[in-house]
Amino acid sequence: MVTGAPANGGSCIAHHDGRVVFVRYALPGERVRARVTADRGSYWHADVLEVIEPSADRIESLCPIAGVHGAGCCDLAFARPSAVRAVKSAVVANQLERLGGHIWSGQAEPLSDAGPTGWRTRVRLEVGADGRPGFHRYHSGDLVTDLRCGQLPNGMLDGLDTVRWPAGVQLQVAVDDTGERHVVSTSKQGKRHVAKVVEGDYHAVQRVGSRHWRIPVTAFWQAHRDAARVYSALLAEWAQPASGATAWDLYGGAGVFAAVLADAVGETGRVLTVDTSRGSSGAARAALADLPQVDVVTDSVRRVLSAQRGGAEVAVLDPPRSGAGREVIDQLAAAEVPRIVHIGCEAASFARDIGLYRGHGYAVEQIRVFDAFPLTHHVECVALLTRRPADGQHP
Repeated sequence: MVTGAPANGGSCIAHHDGRVVFVRYALPGERVRARVTADRGSYWHADVLEVIEPSADRIESLCPIAGVHGAGCCDLAFARPSAVRAVKSAVVANQLERLGGHIWSGQAEPLSDAGPTGWRTRVRLEVGADGRPGFHRYHSGDLVTDLRCGQLPNGMLDGLDTVRWPAGVQLQVAVDDTGERHVVSTSKQGKRHVAKVVEGDYHAVQRVGSRHWRIPVTAFWQAHRDAARVYSALLAEWAQPASGATAWDLYGGAGVFAAVLADAVGETGRVLTVDTSRGSSGAARAALADLPQVDVVTDSVRRVLSAQRGGAEVAVLDPPRSGAGREVIDQLAAAEVPRIVHIGCEAASFARDIGLYRGHGYAVEQIRVFDAFPLTHHVECVALLTRRPADGQHP
């Protein structure tokens, strides 16, 4: 079969006997032989078995362990980085048009000039019944115990494959901005999750600008080593709250964006940063203790917004992969927040959220798309939205 346009999730669309086939490990325009992995009735999922006519953009894989019979870590490692960005651009444009009703004709950008390999700062390994750590195969409980993933910097996992670990534990590994490696094993004991420091510390030191954070190895931090810096700079450019203003930092994690907003609003302003994670909120309180204008709240965004009696001049959202969703966006619209910076790490969820904003009269001023997860189909999208005048039209 001949593959066509890329689909969200890392596949290319093909057709066989009148049926749509989503083919993994293919590039657009290739002639391939594929094996069906799932029959969904009107469509199939398939993996490439043989590339009969390869794309000019196909290269030797930049990840030695990824592929049809390998780990699910780097599902586009076989394509030139420029081609990967073209695929991501096409997917985001398609999702925005279909799900968000918005036409976007931009291009995905490299997050930095550091290249497509060795960019990851944190990784989680699963330990199998044999005590060996590894990465999952795609949509499988099976593990690949070769740890040479292309996303990881040299030495990040050195020595971890020589130890036999308790079966079923997870190993959380972080290399922080001091260059130190931290390894924490986590396991579930009854209803409790138990963490044990194996190497280094439970907290990793991360720096953005002149400020540093001590983040639990088990908590969220941006995967790409340059992501927090790049997004913070873009936020400073786009958010633009006035001195003395109120700003909301929703799904705020450790408060990296709250720090940017606090600098803008000054001591006479107010920044509310909200996250459900106790570990992330604790890191935010410690890192931002010198900023009295910042309130750190550990709760759901929905509950916190429902309790607000005043509005905000700007809101920043960095929700999980599922997106912010209708209820939260309804709340922002009801609060008449005039300026929103929305970040999304899944193209379809991001596009749906954009459509919800547009339904409330917000205009999409700018969208930038970053190849923040090189070698993979994952992408980071950032939108600036402003409240549309009542007599205006959708962009």
